[in-house]
Amino acid sequence: MCCTMRYWDHAIFSIAVVFYIQGELKRKTLEDLDKYVIKQPKLPGFLDYLHHSGSKVFLVTNSDYSYTERLLTYMFDLPGQSKPWKSYFDYAIVDARKPLFFQEGSMLREINEETGSLKIGIFTGNLQKGKVYSGGSSNVFCSLTGAHGKEILYVGDHIFGDIIKSKKEQAWRTFLVIPELTKEVAVWESTSSLYTKLQNLEFILAEMFRTTEKMQMMTKLPEISALRKEIKETARAMEQNYPSKLGSLLRSGSRQTFFANQATRFADIYSSSCLNLGNYPMHFLFRAPHQLMPHEQPTSEGLNSPGPIPASLNMKIVGQNMICIDHDLDEEVDNGQCFDLESAL
Repeated sequence: MCCTMRYWDHAIFSIAVVFYIQGELKRKTLEDLDKYVIKQPKLPGFLDYLHHSGSKVFLVTNSDYSYTERLLTYMFDLPGQSKPWKSYFDYAIVDARKPLFFQEGSMLREINEETGSLKIGIFTGNLQKGKVYSGGSSNVFCSLTGAHGKEILYVGDHIFGDIIKSKKEQAWRTFLVIPELTKEVAVWESTSSLYTKLQNLEFILAEMFRTTEKMQMMTKLPEISALRKEIKETARAMEQNYPSKLGSLLRSGSRQTFFANQATRFADIYSSSCLNLGNYPMHFLFRAPHQLMPHEQPTSEGLNSPGPIPASLNMKIVGQNMICIDHDLDEEVDNGQCFDLESAL
């Protein structure tokens, strides 16, 4: 490599400082809102739906007041819409400095909306609807609103600053917004046959090392290079279907990415948009599917059996130790690929 990791670390940090911390990114956004901001015509109706259901809605953003005012005024400037954006939120906090907001936080102060500057002194009263506040912390917010823990559903798009910290520090319910999910689902549906094939290949690989007694009698390790090559090629074929050059955000071959594991662990719900929540009644109960740990998975015993093949896998046993994979669900198994467990062991 022409450059060290230290060089790239410094370069990326420098770019982040210029574009995000120094406000260059926000300045460019405000110069052309039509280009960079996608309006959501359903957003006002969705927020009204939450209010009519008896819920209170709050906004917590790291952006400063001037940027928030410009952006939300633009987003709520819709045909037939005349109410100001502040009327849709019971509480609004800017300059939250998340994830610090979920820890010790900062001084809570009220915004002077005429000048956009901070009012002098620490705010100590009750939070009022239509007012905008700066800073504070999640502890102060919960104390002033009287809502705690699972009574709050927090929606955010940053896995660490929004989801992990709010879950760990306050035990809030969490809703992770993953905009890329729409494309992920489309690619997943179109490559389901490749994933099935990948499952089949990894099932065979596991079977080669499953039987303890045969492993003890082996004089050499099984020949698995061809099988591993086929697994890599299948995983690569899946990755090439994703629009990003980095592949899938949620999956690497048959395994979940670290981001996907974090989303599964810390997000109670995830979706491509929070507006999708409007398709369900507010009393709807979301339940995650049951997951088995490795020691709870069904096991197979015996020397001469390669073990039970899940019904969902497109595989057939030919003879006693030969497993064949059909690459095309509509073709005969002869057009697929076979691996001899006996010769492999």
